[in-house]
Amino acid sequence: MATFKRNMIELVTGVREDGEYEIKKYFTPNFIPFSIVYEAVDLNEKMVKNKFESEKAQFDELLEFVTNRIYGNQFSKEDLLNGLHAPEAISTLENQITFIAQGKQSDETKKFLAKKH
Repeated sequence: MATFKRNMIELVTGVREDGEYEIKKYFTPNFIPFSIVYEAVDLNEKMVKNKFESEKAQFDELLEFVTNRIYGNQFSKEDLLNGLHAPEAISTLENQITFIAQGKQSDETKKFLAKKH
């Protein structure tokens, strides 16, 4: 069986009494059709050219794309809104789009997936 590139996203699912975070890792499906690249390129172009009605509309489209198209509804839009650390949220979402458009994985993802296999 062929090994395809995958990506992951980590979402905070809770905070324990000792202050430690509960984190869940989600992985992209084993196979992502090329048609999703088309959609990612269009979305990336909209982001670069700032063709959204508002910043909130941009967030909504990013959240929907990551939730529905990249991760196949493994988690909800609300899970993303509540599970991403605010200062890193936008770059995390943009990195997911970059993975789809360019196949670029973070070093952390590469290391984690290497351990997993």
